[in-house]
Amino acid sequence: MADLTDEIAASAAQCVVEEGLEYGPAKRRALKILGLPPRTPLPNNTQVEAQVREYIELFCADTQPGELLALRQHALLWMQRLQVFRPYLGGAVWHGTATRLSDIYLQLFCDDEKSCEIELINQGVDFEARTVNGLQGEPVEALSIHSFCQDLGEEIGVHLLINDHDDVRGVMKADAQGRKPRGDASAVQCLIQM
Repeated sequence: MADLTDEIAASAAQCVVEEGLEYGPAKRRALKILGLPPRTPLPNNTQVEAQVREYIELFCADTQPGELLALRQHALLWMQRLQVFRPYLGGAVWHGTATRLSDIYLQLFCDDEKSCEIELINQGVDFEARTVNGLQGEPVEALSIHSFCQDLGEEIGVHLLINDHDDVRGVMKADAQGRKPRGDASAVQCLIQM
């Protein structure tokens, strides 16, 4: 069973890197690619992330570091534009597994969820609003933007997840591996300068 789980994780990792899929859809796609039934036990995200890192090291070592840097710099620009909402970067761009196909995920914290929408409108930014699961699994508003990344020469998806002002207290709770799951602008700046 472990061999099958590893095979699914490896196939999912390829979908993450080459197609820009998130882990959940990548695992489901891996089942289809491998011709496995939908109820086949799936690897956890930690297993997929390990395979993503291995795939990047084997096949993208020459391009991924530059793409990651460009994405982190682009994320920092958005964090500075939206600093009043106390942004935190998470996901693949924070964890270092992003490629040019990866989206940027920012957690924002404000008293009024509509204030971010108003700020984007004032800045002349088009966005699409939808509801997603938040930090604690509760529904939160997500504002999705297509933003041109100069260094990559293409549009990048930037997703702003709007959280209640007080939820910032739990934002730095360590993940299952003991890592910080996200970072503020100064932490992102440190990653860029490394």
